[in-house]
Formats: sequence, C-alpha cells, structure tokens
Amino acid sequence: MRQIHKRIHEEGTKAILVNLLILIVLVVGINLLWPHQTVWHVVAYVIIALFFGLIVRFFRIPIERKTTIMEHAVISPADGEIAANEIVMEDEYFHEERRQISIFMSIYNVHINFFPFDGEVTYYKYHPGKFLVAFKPKSSTDNEHNSIVIKDAQGREVLVRQIAGFVARRIVCDLEPGDASVVGEEFGMIRFGSRVDVFLPVDAEVNVHIGQKVRGKSSVLATLKG
Repeated sequence: MRQIHKRIHEEGTKAILVNLLILIVLVVGINLLWPHQTVWHVVAYVIIALFFGLIVRFFRIPIERKTTIMEHAVISPADGEIAANEIVMEDEYFHEERRQISIFMSIYNVHINFFPFDGEVTYYKYHPGKFLVAFKPKSSTDNEHNSIVIKDAQGREVLVRQIAGFVARRIVCDLEPGDASVVGEEFGMIRFGSRVDVFLPVDAEVNVHIGQKVRGKSSVLATLKG
C-alpha cells in the first residue's frame, strides 16, 4: 500500500481552521455591509485568498527534499538566510568562544527545524524572554528561545538555539536529554518569522557566507574537524 505523506504540519491545522473561519466571517461581513459588487470587492477577495494561501504555505512540509548525508558535516537546521557568521562567547553551556552561524527565517520559509547531524541530545532548556526583531544580535539571548546541545559519537558538541522573533510567538519543541538526533529529522518548528543560531567549534570549516540562502536538512553549514 502506498504511503501517504502529510503536506501540512500538524501544528498548522488549528491555525489554518481559525484563520479560515475569520476570513469567511470577513467575506460575509463585507457583503452584508456593501451588497453591491464592485471592483473593490474583487480586490478584497484576492487579498483574502492570498493571505489564506500564505498561512497554508507557511505550514508546508518539504516532503520531496532529500537529506544531505556527509561525514563530519553540520547540515542547516532551518530554511532561511545566513544573518551572522562570527566568533562569540557562548555563556549558557560551553562558557567559551564558539563560532555562531545565524539563520533568519522569514514568513515565506519552511519553519520546520531539523537535526543538523547524528548524535544524542545532551542538553535542553527553554528560556522565556522578549520578542525583539530576530535580526538583532541581542535576540539570541534576550528573546524567548530554546537551547539544544547535540553530541556525536566522537564527543563533538553543537548547540542549536531556536529563537522567537517579533512576529513569532510560539516555539514548538519536545526534546529531552538522551533523545536521539538523526540528521534531517524534524525536532520542532517556530511559527511566523524567527531565527535559528548554531554554535560550532571555532575550528569548524564554514561552508556558507552572510546573505546566502540555505535549506534545512540539505545545505551544509560547516564541516567539523575529525
């Protein structure tokens, strides 16, 4: 029997239904207030349809996308644009300098997050916080975020941080220390515009540059030293 793949994420079901109900009420209200159809009605219908299409598209699952399998590689955990690539002091877990690569996710990107390499979750912590614009450097620590550390079989650790942005108000993640990390598998998502930071060893060989578009589970962010 052929396997049926979901194209819409389960987190989107309620949001899609709620927005559909609101838009139906809006259309009915427009027709009750202005029953005579004009070109402005058509414009309103087009805008409403485009908005609903954007909501549905936001929760799409990239089922046709293949996972990049490469030894020592750290694969992008998110779709988006590289917003930062710098050496920083990581004070939450490592307490040492790390290379930070930040991926900004606009509302047009797939917002599912994927494990960047094989290993085990050794640390997970949720941090309540602000909702600053995700491009701002302080959003990495000041905004609401989740911090996840993954260790591979060689003992190399990478921290992945899900950060809520100005529009994003919900981070989805249900991990615990001891959970398996399988490259390319989903570990969560962030709804409506956000950012993901990846903290690598400083000697990692970076494969991306600022402004570059990357795809989750497909693009190679960096290669770790063996």
